Amino acid sequence: MRSSPDGTTAAANPFLLFRSLCSAYTSFALGSRPFLALLKRYHAGPQIKAAGELTFGQPYLVDRTMPLVTRVWRTTLNWLDANRVGMNFSFLFGPAALTFLATLRRRRTNSRYLNTLLGTVAGVPLAVCTNCVAPMAQGFLASGMSDESVLATMFASPALNVVVLAMTFALFPVPVALLSSLRCFSSSSFCSGRGVSRAARRCFSPVPSRNPGRRNVARGLLGIARSYARGFWHVFRIAFPLMLLAAFLGALLVELLPAQALFAPVTVGGILLVALIAAFLPVPMAFDVAVAYVTLTRGVPLPYVVTILCTLGIVSVYSLSIVGKSISWKVAIAAYATVAALGTAAGLLARSLG
Repeated sequence: MRSSPDGTTAAANPFLLFRSLCSAYTSFALGSRPFLALLKRYHAGPQIKAAGELTFGQPYLVDRTMPLVTRVWRTTLNWLDANRVGMNFSFLFGPAALTFLATLRRRRTNSRYLNTLLGTVAGVPLAVCTNCVAPMAQGFLASGMSDESVLATMFASPALNVVVLAMTFALFPVPVALLSSLRCFSSSSFCSGRGVSRAARRCFSPVPSRNPGRRNVARGLLGIARSYARGFWHVFRIAFPLMLLAAFLGALLVELLPAQALFAPVTVGGILLVALIAAFLPVPMAFDVAVAYVTLTRGVPLPYVVTILCTLGIVSVYSLSIVGKSISWKVAIAAYATVAALGTAAGLLARSLG
């Protein structure tokens, strides 16, 4: 029986933990309000709307005539309200994943390409937004998964959501939808890079694995509970304050933007600025498609629309802050720059073709 750093032991059956994780996730994915709301937005088609600056709904009314402080405060509250279900699940699922993964003997390979592939495969069925995947990624990192796998999971979960991809092809012309699909390759192009792998490994502190021992059921359950509690605190103490900070920063940035900013003439600097802002904002799942479609119908130039579609919702200030705090800020900045560069390239391509 291997002891953890604080001297306690955890007896756990990996198969039972894995089955519990799958059951919990299936219950959330198929019966939760976020998933049902996502399907509702898909069926809304051209009638899809986004009432808030960062959210689909707006429990607290925000008007441009209000003082900036009031607008930022209410937009922050709207964001927290919109993400409460998904975040609750993520803060519970992340420590559970940590507890399970820590029981496995091997959680990474020697190939950064295979690690990236494994992370992508893990991220697709998660199908949560870039914000909700952040606490989960914190648990994955603490369990000892490779940084390439964790980064690929964070990219793939929002970018390869089947429902969002279907919405994109349903609402936009095929060339635009295909252009936006370039973001799906951002994880493989970034996570498998040598610089990312080396920088990440220097900052990594894996959690020792817990091997199951011959204990009775009560001691086994107690060991799992203790491991889960330690994992929950590890995730919560880092991810929760950063979540509040991200909500505030996102609200502040979006409320500082001029209302008619996207209607300006298309320039290279304008496309770059749109990409940098969109890659920063912490938006929910499918919000990128909704905002891009609404702005397109209102007459926003196509290059700006394509840039939004290729950058918004892939990463955010929240997910990047988790990467910066847990791996390195150099890697976080590189991930942000990668998404912004891809969005800028897509916008410039749309400009040249349009």
